[in-house]
Amino acid sequence: MEREHVKIWRKEPEIVVIGGGTGMSIMLKGLKEFTRKLTAIVAVSDDGGGSGVLRSEMGILPPGDIRNCILALANAEPTMEKLLGYRFQTGTLRGQSFGNLFLAALDGICGSFDEAVRRMSEVLNITGRVLPVTTSDVYLRAEFENGTEVLGESKIFRFKKQQACRISRVDLVPGKATPLPEALDAIAAADMIVLGPGSLYTSIIPNLLVPGISEAMAASKAFKLYVCNVMTEYCETDDYTAYEHAEAIIKHSCREAIDAMLVNVKELPPQVARIYADEGSEPTQVDRERIAGAGIELFERDLLTDNGEYARHDPLKLAEAVLDVYDTYERNLEK
Repeated sequence: MEREHVKIWRKEPEIVVIGGGTGMSIMLKGLKEFTRKLTAIVAVSDDGGGSGVLRSEMGILPPGDIRNCILALANAEPTMEKLLGYRFQTGTLRGQSFGNLFLAALDGICGSFDEAVRRMSEVLNITGRVLPVTTSDVYLRAEFENGTEVLGESKIFRFKKQQACRISRVDLVPGKATPLPEALDAIAAADMIVLGPGSLYTSIIPNLLVPGISEAMAASKAFKLYVCNVMTEYCETDDYTAYEHAEAIIKHSCREAIDAMLVNVKELPPQVARIYADEGSEPTQVDRERIAGAGIELFERDLLTDNGEYARHDPLKLAEAVLDVYDTYERNLEK
């Protein structure tokens, strides 16, 4: 990935990014072009797909989101990156990622998942570091507005579709997970903490449910920025406005979790909007008055990729916007 120019900011902040999933990986790809002071704290509650298979059969924590973040920050040879991103096409390993298997093997060699993550990061010479939020074996439970509940992140989509009502709240089972000490230290030392982008209830909030993480967020003097999703997510955040995304995060953590929000304001090409509408997603509506009423500062930028095919954040646009927001914050402190 190349950029046309190098922008210089007044300060290179220590940035902690909290989340998981594709959205987080996209942002990390952009941020690594501008700074090495990066720590990614990643949720480990996934129990579906290839990660779920390894979790149930080998007893390791789900490696998928961790692997994606490591690859996003990697500075390895292209062949190595392709190898770790490769998915088997046939046989008993069909659909499984080689990177997941590699991390699982390291877990067996190293004796602990966090050490395996560190060793994989070294092999790929990543910019910054990647940390699991906890090494406790936890699952995600969702409760819905009609009082029903379901256990297992992979089951939430289908269950919500059946119930036809919103998620009321989520929690971790068991609830006594132990936060990774390095994650708490990173939050305490951060100049800026970025939440998202990513699935609200299944990628971002699970991190904040680990005991000690929200408390560390509240105690941290870092500037906290929430990057809102470009689109609502079918069977997770249907019809959610930007404020409602932030409200859910605060409800599951603390008011100090968000100082400001960054949202996309570029309109989707009509043909792209129609594709997403057919899939049950729509652009996240920015309800500015509610955001302001909650005391949250709002930053609006063109964050969309220009490929015209997907409603996704552009890595470099997003990274520059995040650093610009922090630069604005620093300038305001001096006034």
